[in-house]
Amino acid sequence: MNNKGIYLESMVFNCHGRETYVIDVCQTLEPEALSEFPRRLALYSIKRWTGSIVINSSSFYFTPAKAANLRVLGKSPAGFYLRLNRRIWKFLPAGVRNSYPVRSYGTWLHTLVCLRANRQQYFGTFFLRNRPALELMRRVSQQRALGSTLRIAVLASSIGAEVYSILWTVRSARPDLKVVLCAVDISKEVLNFAEDGIYDTDASELVGASIFERLTADEKQEIFVWEGDRAKIKSWLREGITWRLGDAADPELIRDLGPQDIVVASNFLCHMAPADAGNCLRNIGRLVSARGYIFVSGVDLDVRTKIARDLGWEPVEELIEEIHDGDRSVRADWPWEWWGLEPFSRSRSDWKARYAAAFRIVDPQRP
Repeated sequence: MNNKGIYLESMVFNCHGRETYVIDVCQTLEPEALSEFPRRLALYSIKRWTGSIVINSSSFYFTPAKAANLRVLGKSPAGFYLRLNRRIWKFLPAGVRNSYPVRSYGTWLHTLVCLRANRQQYFGTFFLRNRPALELMRRVSQQRALGSTLRIAVLASSIGAEVYSILWTVRSARPDLKVVLCAVDISKEVLNFAEDGIYDTDASELVGASIFERLTADEKQEIFVWEGDRAKIKSWLREGITWRLGDAADPELIRDLGPQDIVVASNFLCHMAPADAGNCLRNIGRLVSARGYIFVSGVDLDVRTKIARDLGWEPVEELIEEIHDGDRSVRADWPWEWWGLEPFSRSRSDWKARYAAAFRIVDPQRP
């Protein structure tokens, strides 16, 4: 999470002709630094919130941490400031939002959101949630010898949508393989639900959205046996799965599961504090066999980049941008939610390590 500060100059936005805001657009001290903290909009926010200007506008140097900790009359104006920015943001054309200055400002806003967030786990998911990631798993499975065994571990497997999506993808492409999958989750109730493999409107209520919404009509017929609105996973997709109660951060996990050819850790590390997420990801990495693959999405990018570099993981460039943009829900939530995913940018010097969601483990000492 970047916490650099910025200095400011001014420009004008007009929101559909209704109101003109003077927004200070910064020039950063360093080319790599985050930019675009709007001084006058911040002052305007404070004025609207308190009824008076209480900050000297002649010198205003802010980091996201300072903004998160700012107190006016004993209270934080950050919430109002973010709400005001969100209202302006939705009126900006896509081309403006994707421009470097506004994207950089969005990164600043997202850092502030993350600093203020009360992170918690969610069970929300979809079948075939990220199609490009599944396609890369299919391509990895094509590398296996005829009739060989492919070991897959899915951590934080939730209600099973990701587990069955992976098995449908791999077994459809390689029916000759013996796919052995271990699904791990910290909730016994959720594991039992996933093992039953029965989904209906109650399942949609559990995750807060229809888990079928990203499936085509043909895919629904290939994956499920339908009885009215009730869908049951077909038997050929239920075979070879071990449902295990466990914690991805547990150091004993490698002893319980053994080396895996593919390890999947999707959409739960972002709900942990960054330090905890980093430690957990290091532990997860121990599960991957030599020349195996780890798929990691739904994680703070700074955390994933640091761990991948520290452990020498090799970024997989194939489909890198497609996978990054493959889950439209997390892309749409940026920069307003802590799990939101920033736009892909090849202009960064570290873009391969930062945006890769799949890595190859090259360690001859591993089993």
